[in-house]
Amino acid sequence: MSEIPANANEKCVGPSSADAGKSSACEGCPNQKACASGQFSSPEAQQMKDLEHENIRNALSNIQNVILVLSGKGGVGKSTVCCQLAHTLAARGYGVGVLDVDICGPSVARMLGCSGRTVHKSGSGWMPVYANPNLSVMSISFLLGDDDAAVVWRGPRKNGLIKQFLTETCWDEEGLDYLLIDTPPGTSDEHISTVQYLQGALASRDGETGAKLGGAVMVTTPEEVAMMDVRKELNFCVKTKLNVLGVVENMSRFQTPVNKLTFLSRDENGQETDKTDVVLETIKEKCPELLDMFATANVFPPSGNGPAGMAAKFQVPYLGSIPLDTNLLKSCDEGKCFVQHFPKSAASTSMNRIVDQIVKALPVEDDDEHMEE
Repeated sequence: MSEIPANANEKCVGPSSADAGKSSACEGCPNQKACASGQFSSPEAQQMKDLEHENIRNALSNIQNVILVLSGKGGVGKSTVCCQLAHTLAARGYGVGVLDVDICGPSVARMLGCSGRTVHKSGSGWMPVYANPNLSVMSISFLLGDDDAAVVWRGPRKNGLIKQFLTETCWDEEGLDYLLIDTPPGTSDEHISTVQYLQGALASRDGETGAKLGGAVMVTTPEEVAMMDVRKELNFCVKTKLNVLGVVENMSRFQTPVNKLTFLSRDENGQETDKTDVVLETIKEKCPELLDMFATANVFPPSGNGPAGMAAKFQVPYLGSIPLDTNLLKSCDEGKCFVQHFPKSAASTSMNRIVDQIVKALPVEDDDEHMEE
């Protein structure tokens, strides 16, 4: 039976049904005309789909685990989490790849320190860019001559490029332990196409080896405005039967050393004056031990039980929270591995714990050389 499109209406009868495109459940569905014409269910269409799946399966045959990083809301730090997860896994010695399918807003190249680089295409396909010897990257950024160039593409062209990325990228010949896929916000064409391509190609096949679609890591911030969209993304995963590895709460709070704070005074006219030097000098004189402490504040007001409660409601793991750390933002801007450069920070501790859980959920075969942090 032909698979039901992820963007289909509720109670879809399926493209292979005799009522496809004709049922009352089909009204308003973007696939109605295609289903009614037999576009999805014809022998030719099925043969083409089978070939696509085989090509993807072959291209990913030397990859053990595929992980999608998702969020229904923009601005929650999804790409930050994706890239730092990749950095952290690579720092532990795993073979890691990152595929950026945020076609219109790619940022992975910058966050992994690969800006301005280009990919080379050979007879066998595209050679990804290497951020370091065991961390490779593929993004539309490498195909553009200008980092500021706008990509104004409709769905079919986006889908075509994603298919090319999945079928024509020549990942490390020695194989990858983890391929992380960074996605745009929402449940757009990029999500639907990527999930359908991967599920069709990597569906369980008895006795066969190759890449496994491990699932999705869901990123959110703690306020309701973000979580209401992330819940939609979680429902998207339910509808498409995509396993959710867990929820990551990003920017759960702001944390910084006291000696990195700026202290301002404000007069009755609203005029601000920097008093940082005076305050820090006073602290140093009167109570120097305070300079070794951290100041913490909530960035976003948490809603209800927050992301942990949301994870419990959907019966998926809560992987942990990552505080907002200026050094984490700086590491992303400079394309550096945060946990290596700032190993004692609270955010590094959180990142390592999240990676521990992912590795435990998706272990690498014959893994006897990587240690938990």
